[in-house]
Amino acid sequence: MRIVFMGSSQASATCLRAVLRLPGLQVVGVVTQPDRPAGRGRDLTPCPCRKYASERGILDCITPENVNAPESVEWIRARKPDVIAVVAFGQFLKDEILNMPKHGCVNCHFSLLPKYRGASPVTAALLAGDELTGISVIRMGRGMDDGPILRKAVEPIYSDDTGDTLMDRLAIAGGVTFAKTLKMLDAGTLPPPVAQEDAKATYAYKIKKTDGLINWKKRSCDIELLLRAYTPWPGCYTFLPNRFRRKGNTGRVVITGVDFLKTEQIDPSWRTELPGTVVATTGRGPVVRTGDGVLLLTSLKAEGARELAGGDFLRGRALTPRVDMLLDG
Repeated sequence: MRIVFMGSSQASATCLRAVLRLPGLQVVGVVTQPDRPAGRGRDLTPCPCRKYASERGILDCITPENVNAPESVEWIRARKPDVIAVVAFGQFLKDEILNMPKHGCVNCHFSLLPKYRGASPVTAALLAGDELTGISVIRMGRGMDDGPILRKAVEPIYSDDTGDTLMDRLAIAGGVTFAKTLKMLDAGTLPPPVAQEDAKATYAYKIKKTDGLINWKKRSCDIELLLRAYTPWPGCYTFLPNRFRRKGNTGRVVITGVDFLKTEQIDPSWRTELPGTVVATTGRGPVVRTGDGVLLLTSLKAEGARELAGGDFLRGRALTPRVDMLLDG
């Protein structure tokens, strides 16, 4: 089976690796997003999928800004693909590409469709506090992740999962399932596809960097879910009081770890304080009032500094209990 593979992320690279490992699946070309500025020097850097393809010796690769442009379409057509395999590519495909291969375009999506169609299904599952998620292999159509389902695989969500740990496991499960689906498609042994129930569809829209700003009026458990879901990107952040802000520094602090206090550790008088107030300081870090209780901040990363354990952070920034507040800007 001749395959043109489209992808960009590290998860795409993991799925490409799985496809390359199965005999009979021939990747004849790779399409990724263009190189983007990255790092302190803002040098142009290839996406993880292109980097992996290059490491595997796949030099037949294009990086179009618009995959539907005539020159890109002709490049794909010249590879004579039997199927186009798509994983976290980041661009919509128009009919000319969707209808080109005899087996169509097949996508690996990181949720149990029709739940969490869209750009950020892993984040959405964590934010919702779901206990299960998975991957769905679908035949692509014109709509957003609404094509018929060819195969699924279920993956548990653990209480300490973050966006990166869950994505890593889903990428491995997705790669294995995706490659086997393509193999079965080539052999004609796939069971009939199952249409999605559109009435049950939910959507996970693209995340913005500003979405990580913590609203301390929210419940402690919701803030903890936000932290897990937005690790590693965009990260959950707040702002130090103005007196800790130096010239040219916004006071932005990324919260990288939190913990819940036991009932006997909570002072009832803390409930009189406003959300965002530092109600206590401990050897493990500051304790902050939330909408329904408190959270202990166990690790933090101030702007321009390295990540520190909560206690070490306080040694450099002596927050005053019941006086200092963490701000939303």
